[in-house]
Amino acid sequence: MQSIVTYIKQIAKVVAMVTIMSSCGAGKSPETELHHHEAENTVALSQAQYEQADIQLGKIEKKMIGSELRVNGIIDVPPKSNISINMPYGGFVEYTEMLPGSPVKRGQVLVRIENPEFIQFQQDYLESIANQEYLKAEYERQERLYKENVASEKNYQQAKSSYLANEARIKTMEARLKLIGFNTTRIKNGAVSATVNIYSPVTGNVREIYTNTGKYINPQDVIMDITNREDLHVELSVYENDIPKIKNGQRIRFSLANAPDQWREAEVFLIGSGVREDRSVTVHGHLKEHYVDLLPGMYVMARIDTDLNEVWAVPDETVVRFGGKHYVFTYDGLHEGNTHAFEMTEVIKGISEDGYTGIALVDKELVIDELQVVTGGAFTLLAKAKNTEEEGGGHHH
Repeated sequence: MQSIVTYIKQIAKVVAMVTIMSSCGAGKSPETELHHHEAENTVALSQAQYEQADIQLGKIEKKMIGSELRVNGIIDVPPKSNISINMPYGGFVEYTEMLPGSPVKRGQVLVRIENPEFIQFQQDYLESIANQEYLKAEYERQERLYKENVASEKNYQQAKSSYLANEARIKTMEARLKLIGFNTTRIKNGAVSATVNIYSPVTGNVREIYTNTGKYINPQDVIMDITNREDLHVELSVYENDIPKIKNGQRIRFSLANAPDQWREAEVFLIGSGVREDRSVTVHGHLKEHYVDLLPGMYVMARIDTDLNEVWAVPDETVVRFGGKHYVFTYDGLHEGNTHAFEMTEVIKGISEDGYTGIALVDKELVIDELQVVTGGAFTLLAKAKNTEEEGGGHHH
């Protein structure tokens, strides 16, 4: 949409300039009279017209411009960054404020689960800890008596077995409570609860949520999916015939469907090894920076730089098209009558990138780096040249 608006503004400016220049010529004012040379590809402007047209001049420069491969794709994340939240022992959802798309930070409470069995788990754990001190003391006592030949080996082995079994039970219970989400240190200090909070393991966004307050969650149920947006990347589809052109490290420029003129950058880091049914191969690109407005699944239009070359280039608006050919206006200096002369010089248009277009001169006798070209106002000159020729019966080829 932005490019269309820009084009319309350029056309409006050109029409306004042609109107002004035509009216100036009609009055035959010495200061504003347009001088059209005998050469068909030459246009001259008086000083007033030159200033009114806001002509900008510049040199043809050397630029690194790459050959581009245009492809489509989506914004995606690797499987490790799509995280499913669940509760290993199930329970009722007591609280959650999450909605699809909600931003979350690492350590933030996602949902609170309630299960009466949690109280029993904690009670068993505390009882085992309480028994451990007694069992340890009894084990040490029986060991001492056994070594003094006062107690039997059977009593000693029974005390040892009870102590070690209880120790194993404590460790198992601790692992289970931590898996559920309880802090065992707080439990030891008397903080027993039937509810447990589930915290976000990453900073990102809620992708989907599959529950609501009061719903029972089974151990195998997924409560919600969270996407770690720090691992966003572009996933592009490249047809197998073009895959030999793709290499790791190549620059990717991409834009979103709702902002086609806003270009962002990524870099090829992985090229798929399998060809899909549509004969395409997946190419992954790392983002050059973090873009806060990107979301997984967004459609992108992308260009991959497959080959960088140093070429002579000019700003895009320098090159005009007329009669099926491409031209730039070169500045021929001040002529008789204090008029500014410009010549339409035919060029071969190359690849465009980042606002610059590669060109080559058709006339090989011209020295390209010595030319001054119109970098601003070329469309105005073209419009006036065509208008003047129609009035005078001339025409370009």
